Amino acid sequence: MSAQESERRRIAQELHDEVGQSLTAVLLRLKRVMDQSPGPMRDELRQVQETTRSTLGEIRRIARRLRPGVLEELGLVSALKSLVHEISERAGLTVRRAFDKDVPALDAETELVVYRVAQEGLTNTVRQAGASQVDLVLRAHPEGAELCIRDDGRGIGDSAEGAGIRGMRERAPLVGADLTVGPAPEGGTAVRLVVRAAAAQGEDRG
Repeated sequence: MSAQESERRRIAQELHDEVGQSLTAVLLRLKRVMDQSPGPMRDELRQVQETTRSTLGEIRRIARRLRPGVLEELGLVSALKSLVHEISERAGLTVRRAFDKDVPALDAETELVVYRVAQEGLTNTVRQAGASQVDLVLRAHPEGAELCIRDDGRGIGDSAEGAGIRGMRERAPLVGADLTVGPAPEGGTAVRLVVRAAAAQGEDRG
């Protein structure tokens, strides 16, 4: 998992430094050309400028998803709030969130797994569920903490699991977490992840 996250950070940095800066330079060149162009051509260049600006914004969003800097800087709850805001704004999906105040402390690797499962769960909902609403809950659990994601979409049915769910299943055991993915009681899909608190993990290592 550490190697994978390191590679994600490297790619995010390259997207930001190389691709992002190149597109910014293109925007500046377009602005100079537009200022010197006749009216009809200026309109066409403005469309190219808007397309380039939109692409730059998407590159930045991809970089943020690859490297959740807010998780390292402000912690899990702030990172989840930021993720929910981004998904809601980008996809037009209603995401209802609830975070317990008594969730125990988790170590950095466990927080990362919780964040990535939330990210994959919400992304799957947007891409495949056809849902209008999704609930994301982080609460205390006897073993540590529990993350629940439940949508009102079409459900998984008999379709094969995609890369997103496989990724979640691969991550959970790395921190001794339990993951279940299946139909929600009221329809749609439910993802449930139970992770152990940092204190409990420390006792196991001792």
